[in-house]
Amino acid sequence: MGKLTTHVLDTARGKPAVGVVIWLYRVTGNSHKKIAEVVTNSDGRTAGPMLEGAALTAGQYELLFHAGDYLRATGQVSGGQAAGEVLFLDQIPIRFGIPDASAHYHVPLLISPFAYSTYRGS
Repeated sequence: MGKLTTHVLDTARGKPAVGVVIWLYRVTGNSHKKIAEVVTNSDGRTAGPMLEGAALTAGQYELLFHAGDYLRATGQVSGGQAAGEVLFLDQIPIRFGIPDASAHYHVPLLISPFAYSTYRGS
């Protein structure tokens, strides 16, 4: 049974990123359809898979990580930037494809105030 999972690590602080809001979209051409919204727990993970079983189909998806809210909440933005002010990294989109709906796709995000990276995990 296939599934999609994610987690967020704060590389600047060396710990899981707690409380990051993540939206999941199904992408078809230029159309985005929001299909899930989750928040990371104390381990920087979601409570369960974002998609699994029959809900996971082959196609294009996008995770939108609301990193700016997390960075503000943890005091990691410079110059006393408050809500509404422009950050270098705020919402981080990661678009990816799922060619095999029976496989496990793990898409983690590693963040700091001025950089991020991702990879296909296990």
